[in-house]
Amino acid sequence: MKTIKLSEYDISMGQLIDVRNPLDYASKHDPRSINIYADKLIMNHNKYLNKKDTYYIICTKGFLSKKVVRTLSYYGYNLVYVQNN
Repeated sequence: MKTIKLSEYDISMGQLIDVRNPLDYASKHDPRSINIYADKLIMNHNKYLNKKDTYYIICTKGFLSKKVVRTLSYYGYNLVYVQNN
């Protein structure tokens, strides 16, 4: 699993996607991120993702983001797990 720290992320690298539920995202999030809940992203990956692009996946504790990265990498997407530091 490809991994970087949030401090290493730059918007020019690709889209940062926060996979927490919308209420948690609304309370606090990185302003560079967009919010797509993990289950929604997994179930509708072809709607939100392109296999030619790289996406950076984040959540608060890492459980959801690791699940998304593992699952969707299996389907051929280029995803990077972002450690929230």
